[in-house]
Amino acid sequence: MIERSRLLSVARGDTPADLVLRHARTLNVFTGEIESGDIAIVDGLIAGIGDGYQGKEVVDLGGAYVAPGLIDAHVHIESSLCTPPQFATAVVPRGVTTVVTDPHEIANVAGVAGVQYMIDASRDLPLSVKVMAPSCVPATPLGTAGAGLSAADLGAMVDRVHGLAEVMNFPGVIFGDAEVLAKIDAYRDCPIDGHCPGVTGKALNAYVAAGVGSDHESITLAEAKEKLSRGLYLLIREATNARNLHALLPLITPHTNRRICFCTDDRVPADLLSTGGIDHMVREAIAFGIEPVEAFRLATLNTAEWFGLSDRGAIAPGRRADLMIFDDLRAPMAKAVYAAGKLVAELGSMARGAVTAAAPPLNAVPEAVRGRVAITLDDRTFRIAAESVKVRVIGSIEGQLVTEPRVATMPVRDGALQSDVAADILKMGVLERHGRTGNGGAGAGAIGIGGKGNVGLGFISGFGLKRGAIAGTVAHDHHNLVVIGVDDAAMVLAARRVAELGGGLCVVDGDRVVAELALPVAGLMSDQPIETVRAGYDGLLKAAAALGATAADPFMAMSFMALEVIPSLKLTDRGLVDVTKFEIVSLYV
Repeated sequence: MIERSRLLSVARGDTPADLVLRHARTLNVFTGEIESGDIAIVDGLIAGIGDGYQGKEVVDLGGAYVAPGLIDAHVHIESSLCTPPQFATAVVPRGVTTVVTDPHEIANVAGVAGVQYMIDASRDLPLSVKVMAPSCVPATPLGTAGAGLSAADLGAMVDRVHGLAEVMNFPGVIFGDAEVLAKIDAYRDCPIDGHCPGVTGKALNAYVAAGVGSDHESITLAEAKEKLSRGLYLLIREATNARNLHALLPLITPHTNRRICFCTDDRVPADLLSTGGIDHMVREAIAFGIEPVEAFRLATLNTAEWFGLSDRGAIAPGRRADLMIFDDLRAPMAKAVYAAGKLVAELGSMARGAVTAAAPPLNAVPEAVRGRVAITLDDRTFRIAAESVKVRVIGSIEGQLVTEPRVATMPVRDGALQSDVAADILKMGVLERHGRTGNGGAGAGAIGIGGKGNVGLGFISGFGLKRGAIAGTVAHDHHNLVVIGVDDAAMVLAARRVAELGGGLCVVDGDRVVAELALPVAGLMSDQPIETVRAGYDGLLKAAAALGATAADPFMAMSFMALEVIPSLKLTDRGLVDVTKFEIVSLYV
């Protein structure tokens, strides 16, 4: 507990501060100005700003700029393929001191146990992790997840989380589904994040009227502006495979800028370590022409206000001393980062004494969140009977999560439809891997024979493979095993190897596994340091490119091709989903 009398004594200048940052140029996100002076810190809080403060420790910044610690408005830590401690080592040195995270990836695998794991793994880090309750587990009834969270389940965890995470079942909200509304009611006094891609007009009115407060799925200016005009906070996203920042930057004006925040949603290790996340978005916004203090406001104060984090988001008396220090106002790169008044990072690395703990060894991870892949395979698993040669095709779009519905005529051999490599149309399969649709006898990581579990089959364009296959258990949001390949044999081998790993990613060329990355924590995260994970992931990308992959990141792209809440055509273990109609449709036209 903070001793208020001590805070006030330091603020008045009567008592020395724990730390004084001398000769700072402070970004005031309230007024848009830059103030010169000192920053006095005590008990992890800012006591005062101005000249003449004395401290037990004094650091002369020599005129460096100081901004509030950056806040990521919406992120799935699991998408970094790392546990929270290793994720922190990537983002904290770049000035990110708080993230609002939705653990619905691991919740779709392990339910309540998965959420609790993320809460426990996020304690005592130099990164403040605000965990939200996953609202849609499973995302819809059109795919089979490993667990389900009811309104009662979510209500029971309201005291352990910060709010309700993205309400993805927007049709359920709009049409008043009782269970969906019960989840919203349970969190009526908390922030409720939204997810409503392409929703406009009266449907948007209904979605907002239900109590949802934000959205991060806008991809056009018109869509984003309408959502702002209806009272939603707009979270502009720049993820690895959903890059919406530059399309939406023109929306930021003096009239709108107080209702816009930045988020990363899903970013892989290479992006986090090389390009950055929220800090990258701030730099891009400044380069676009937005004033620096305004750009920082989008990544600090606005986000703090939306989520009710009144103790941070600005450099002001009584707020947490979460600070990003840098030299270049036009291209800010953190050279020092403070979290609650402690130096936690310097020159791009965690500071000595503040190094985030390594991920716990796998044997310390609760059994409920260990990777499990219970699938059945044989040489006919991916066979698609030629009931018709004209089929629906998922048209993937580089850099977007939405897809285009296409129609193609496929080649036939031995009564079965084949991939058409020349036309860049490949076979895709989604295997239910949680053991909930007939795999009962196959334990965690086991592979049965006989094809008892759900297998959704279809075709996809835009990946460019000329041979082989790629596979993985990262498949939003149900996280079943997804395979995309040129031929059935390579697809079977890829799926088999991922199962043997207990979850993960792999690339197959002919009859050889040429690259792989084990993800033994729920089939989503590694138990290794993030640098090791990055090296393994880079190897996967290189191997996929050697097979002809044209997508910048085919694994991230693949992971969203089974997400049945983002239009327009996706594939789950239950079959091909027309997201606009919210129903399973036939593969055959």
